[in-house]
Amino acid sequence: MELRQLRYFVTVAEELHFGRAAERLHIAQPAVSQQVQRLERDLKVQLLERSPRRVRLTEAGMRFLPGARAVLAAADQARASVADLAGGRAEVFRLGTVTGLGERLDALLEGFAERAPQVRVELVALPVQERIKQVADGRLDAAFVRSPQDSPELDLLPAWDDPLVVALPARHALAARESVSLADLAALPIRLIERREHPALVDLVLSACQRAGFEPTPLPSPASSTLQDTMAAVGAGAPMWTVVYASNARLVHNPRVAFRPFAEAGMSLPIGLAVRSGAASPQLNLLVRLISESEQVGSEAR
Repeated sequence: MELRQLRYFVTVAEELHFGRAAERLHIAQPAVSQQVQRLERDLKVQLLERSPRRVRLTEAGMRFLPGARAVLAAADQARASVADLAGGRAEVFRLGTVTGLGERLDALLEGFAERAPQVRVELVALPVQERIKQVADGRLDAAFVRSPQDSPELDLLPAWDDPLVVALPARHALAARESVSLADLAALPIRLIERREHPALVDLVLSACQRAGFEPTPLPSPASSTLQDTMAAVGAGAPMWTVVYASNARLVHNPRVAFRPFAEAGMSLPIGLAVRSGAASPQLNLLVRLISESEQVGSEAR
């Protein structure tokens, strides 16, 4: 049983919705689901009742919730007492995030908790231009960005490439293949996030479809849709497809959805870490080391 599992469970219990809990935690929804499931396996009881329409606490969950909150409060108090003995407040490292970091972000936060417990990592989700602006003026210590571009005020450190995979109904004929070509998807409509929410992703997918010789037929995607909602839509109803980061796909457990790699090369997005030019700190150095380690783990998983 880990503190992060308790924190994830308590947040889900308060929201009674995995998507909203993930937004509060600034963690991908599949990572929240996975850690709560691991907690249930460790305890050998079911804490939550899950259905497509709602999430409810079981009797075991209701009994466990007060104790979980007490453990988290005790951990926070212990950290605060150590910070006081050290002669000051806990250090804060403000980090801008992007969607789809999945287990990588989880690993980074775990690394900070283990190696720098005096540092509180504050995650900040902002549009990319605001993220860049806040790094430049010092309001953010660093920020992840997709498809990073050169900036005179910032140093952009390479982090990793995030591959995309196709998500389509498991019953569809294409799901039987080891990989899927974009041209084979031309007859299916696509459910894609709004461009203003993720321009790099949308531009990559649309330009790749154009190179494959077709314009995809878009389906509307609700503004508040979570990954869980999108996968439910893909797995049921009319055939459609979408794209998912491979890191998130590994954490989705939906038997009605199949994930397949693209046959084409280049279906990935680079992620960089934006920092102020010349910036240096122990916290930033630790983050860079953790990114390097997560890339090694990610390469082994692939």
